[in-house]
Amino acid sequence: MASEREKLVSDVVEREGGEGGPAGPSDEVTDPQALRALGFVQMLIEKMEMDAEVTLAPDDGEGSADEIRLEIEGPDAGRIIGKRGSVLEAIQYLTTRVAHKPGEPRKHIAVDAEGYRARHEDQLAEMAKKLARRVAKEGKVITFDPMTARDRRVVHMALKDITGVRTESHGEGPDRRVQIIPVKN
Repeated sequence: MASEREKLVSDVVEREGGEGGPAGPSDEVTDPQALRALGFVQMLIEKMEMDAEVTLAPDDGEGSADEIRLEIEGPDAGRIIGKRGSVLEAIQYLTTRVAHKPGEPRKHIAVDAEGYRARHEDQLAEMAKKLARRVAKEGKVITFDPMTARDRRVVHMALKDITGVRTESHGEGPDRRVQIIPVKN
């Protein structure tokens, strides 16, 4: 009988197009956190009776070496995203809790479905830049609605090099929000 690790490795979708494709059976996945994360998300999708596949995404050079990226694709991927990414965020949280074990170095785990996170982050960054131009022009503070830590980071990073404005986070817990503040020259 195959071990759990061998089963997980064999369940990973075959590499598409050589280097840079998703990890496949010929790509020995040995990271215990990646295996636990992949196995958990696969199990969750099966239990939810959704038509979708999960793959371990390759390192595209944009993330850090301490990141595990899982991609979910298929006809039911929209249901996995949920309203404003809420289901996807919950899956990522649970996956992180399952994958991390005491004594192991913690890796950031990112779960995406059909490229939702990338699209969402691009749109958020563009909106933040547009609002930053308005703040710089009008000199009035703009405060975003409460955001997740990930979204707040996207705003801060998008505006860090914009002249005439600075950003700050205010509030506690789920009410934490970002402000774009004009900088006096």
